[in-house]
Amino acid sequence: MTAAWLDWLALHAAWALAFSVLGLVAALALLPLVLSRLPVDYFCARRRRAVPQRHPVLALALALLRNLIGGLLVLVGLITLFTPGQGLVTLLAGLMIANYPGKYALERWLIKRPRALSGVNWMRARSGQPPLLHPDECGDDETDPAQPAAGNGAPHDPYSH
Repeated sequence: MTAAWLDWLALHAAWALAFSVLGLVAALALLPLVLSRLPVDYFCARRRRAVPQRHPVLALALALLRNLIGGLLVLVGLITLFTPGQGLVTLLAGLMIANYPGKYALERWLIKRPRALSGVNWMRARSGQPPLLHPDECGDDETDPAQPAAGNGAPHDPYSH
Protein backbone atom coordinates (compact mmCIF):
# COMPACT_ATOMS: atom_id res chain seq x y z
CA MET A 1 0.00 0.00 0.00
CA THR A 2 2.82 2.44 0.83
CA ALA A 3 4.55 1.81 -2.49
CA ALA A 4 1.32 2.46 -4.39
CA TRP A 5 0.80 5.68 -2.46
CA LEU A 6 4.36 6.84 -3.22
CA ASP A 7 3.91 5.98 -6.91
CA TRP A 8 0.68 7.98 -7.01
CA LEU A 9 2.35 10.90 -5.27
CA ALA A 10 5.29 10.82 -7.69
CA LEU A 11 2.90 10.94 -10.65
CA HIS A 12 0.93 13.83 -9.17
CA ALA A 13 3.74 15.76 -7.46
CA ALA A 14 3.34 18.80 -9.70
CA TRP A 15 -0.38 19.04 -8.89
CA ALA A 16 0.31 18.54 -5.18
CA LEU A 17 2.94 21.28 -5.26
CA ALA A 18 0.66 23.65 -7.18
CA PHE A 19 -2.21 22.99 -4.76
CA SER A 20 0.12 23.53 -1.81
CA VAL A 21 1.40 26.86 -3.14
CA LEU A 22 -2.14 27.97 -4.01
CA GLY A 23 -3.32 27.10 -0.50
CA LEU A 24 -0.45 29.01 1.07
CA VAL A 25 -1.09 32.10 -1.08
CA ALA A 26 -4.82 31.97 -0.34
CA ALA A 27 -4.18 31.65 3.40
CA LEU A 28 -1.69 34.51 3.40
CA ALA A 29 -4.09 36.72 1.45
CA LEU A 30 -7.36 35.90 3.21
CA LEU A 31 -6.31 35.48 6.84
CA PRO A 32 -5.32 39.12 7.46
CA LEU A 33 -8.44 40.30 5.63
CA VAL A 34 -10.76 38.19 7.77
CA LEU A 35 -8.97 38.97 11.03
CA SER A 36 -8.95 42.70 10.37
CA ARG A 37 -12.74 42.69 9.92
CA LEU A 38 -13.49 41.14 13.32
CA PRO A 39 -14.88 43.57 15.91
CA VAL A 40 -12.43 44.34 18.75
CA ASP A 41 -14.76 42.68 21.28
CA TYR A 42 -15.57 39.61 19.14
CA PHE A 43 -14.31 37.14 21.78
CA CYS A 44 -15.71 38.93 24.85
CA ALA A 45 -19.09 37.18 25.00
CA ARG A 46 -19.19 33.68 26.45
CA ARG A 47 -21.68 32.63 23.78
CA ARG A 48 -21.77 33.50 20.13
CA ARG A 49 -23.65 36.67 19.31
CA ALA A 50 -27.02 36.58 17.59
CA VAL A 51 -26.80 36.58 13.81
CA PRO A 52 -29.26 38.73 11.85
CA GLN A 53 -32.03 36.73 10.22
CA ARG A 54 -31.87 36.21 6.47
CA HIS A 55 -34.35 34.72 4.07
CA PRO A 56 -34.59 30.99 4.99
CA VAL A 57 -33.57 29.77 1.53
CA LEU A 58 -30.55 32.10 1.44
CA ALA A 59 -29.60 31.14 5.00
CA LEU A 60 -29.76 27.43 4.13
CA ALA A 61 -27.77 27.91 0.91
CA LEU A 62 -25.07 29.90 2.72
CA ALA A 63 -24.89 27.36 5.56
CA LEU A 64 -24.54 24.50 3.10
CA LEU A 65 -21.88 26.36 1.13
CA ARG A 66 -19.89 27.27 4.26
CA ASN A 67 -20.04 23.73 5.61
CA LEU A 68 -19.16 22.21 2.25
CA ILE A 69 -16.12 24.48 1.86
CA GLY A 70 -15.15 23.99 5.51
CA GLY A 71 -15.48 20.22 5.28
CA LEU A 72 -13.45 20.14 2.08
CA LEU A 73 -10.71 22.21 3.71
CA VAL A 74 -10.67 19.94 6.77
CA LEU A 75 -10.33 16.90 4.49
CA VAL A 76 -7.58 18.52 2.42
CA GLY A 77 -5.87 19.68 5.63
CA LEU A 78 -5.85 16.13 6.98
CA ILE A 79 -4.40 14.84 3.73
CA THR A 80 -1.74 17.54 3.53
CA LEU A 81 -0.62 16.83 7.07
CA PHE A 82 1.05 13.77 5.57
CA THR A 83 1.88 15.08 2.09
CA PRO A 84 3.49 18.31 0.90
CA GLY A 85 1.28 21.23 1.80
CA GLN A 86 -0.03 23.56 4.47
CA GLY A 87 -1.88 20.86 6.42
CA LEU A 88 -2.34 22.57 9.77
CA VAL A 89 -3.24 25.96 8.27
CA THR A 90 -5.75 24.35 5.89
CA LEU A 91 -7.24 22.23 8.67
CA LEU A 92 -7.69 25.25 10.95
CA ALA A 93 -9.17 27.30 8.10
CA GLY A 94 -11.73 24.55 7.47
CA LEU A 95 -12.61 24.37 11.16
CA MET A 96 -13.10 28.14 11.32
CA ILE A 97 -15.24 28.33 8.16
CA ALA A 98 -17.64 25.48 8.96
CA ASN A 99 -20.50 25.78 11.48
CA TYR A 100 -20.72 23.14 14.18
CA PRO A 101 -21.59 22.95 17.89
CA GLY A 102 -18.75 24.24 20.04
CA LYS A 103 -17.07 26.26 17.31
CA TYR A 104 -17.17 29.56 19.19
CA ALA A 105 -15.80 27.87 22.33
CA LEU A 106 -12.94 26.45 20.23
CA GLU A 107 -12.25 29.90 18.76
CA ARG A 108 -12.18 31.43 22.25
CA TRP A 109 -9.90 28.66 23.53
CA LEU A 110 -7.48 29.24 20.63
CA ILE A 111 -7.44 33.03 20.99
CA LYS A 112 -6.73 32.74 24.72
CA ARG A 113 -3.32 31.31 23.83
CA PRO A 114 -0.84 34.21 24.16
CA ARG A 115 1.00 33.44 20.93
CA ALA A 116 -2.24 33.13 18.96
CA LEU A 117 -3.60 36.44 20.26
CA SER A 118 -0.31 38.25 19.68
CA GLY A 119 -0.11 36.86 16.14
CA VAL A 120 -3.68 37.90 15.36
CA ASN A 121 -3.13 41.34 16.84
CA TRP A 122 0.11 41.72 14.85
CA MET A 123 -1.85 41.04 11.64
CA ARG A 124 -4.55 43.47 12.73
CA ALA A 125 -1.95 46.17 13.44
CA ARG A 126 -0.49 45.73 9.95
CA SER A 127 -4.03 46.34 8.61
CA GLY A 128 -4.39 49.48 10.72
CA GLN A 129 -6.93 47.88 13.09
CA PRO A 130 -6.91 48.00 16.91
CA PRO A 131 -5.99 44.80 18.77
CA LEU A 132 -8.63 42.26 19.76
CA LEU A 133 -9.52 42.19 23.43
CA HIS A 134 -8.46 39.08 25.34
CA PRO A 135 -11.60 37.16 26.39
CA ASP A 136 -10.54 37.14 30.06
CA GLU A 137 -9.82 40.88 30.12
CA CYS A 138 -13.15 42.11 28.77
CA GLY A 139 -15.04 44.33 31.15
CA ASP A 140 -18.53 42.92 30.55
CA ASP A 141 -18.29 39.37 29.19
CA GLU A 142 -21.22 38.06 31.24
CA THR A 143 -23.82 40.01 29.26
CA ASP A 144 -26.27 38.31 26.99
CA PRO A 145 -24.87 38.65 23.47
CA ALA A 146 -28.36 39.00 22.03
CA GLN A 147 -28.95 42.19 24.02
CA PRO A 148 -28.07 45.61 22.60
CA ALA A 149 -24.44 46.60 22.94
CA ALA A 150 -23.62 49.39 25.35
CA GLY A 151 -23.24 52.75 23.74
CA ASN A 152 -25.27 52.96 20.57
CA GLY A 153 -28.24 50.78 21.57
CA ALA A 154 -27.91 48.53 18.50
CA PRO A 155 -27.16 44.83 18.74
CA HIS A 156 -23.65 43.95 17.75
CA ASP A 157 -23.54 42.15 14.41
CA PRO A 158 -20.34 40.11 13.92
CA TYR A 159 -21.11 39.82 10.20
CA SER A 160 -21.57 43.50 9.38
CA HIS A 161 -18.24 44.53 8.00
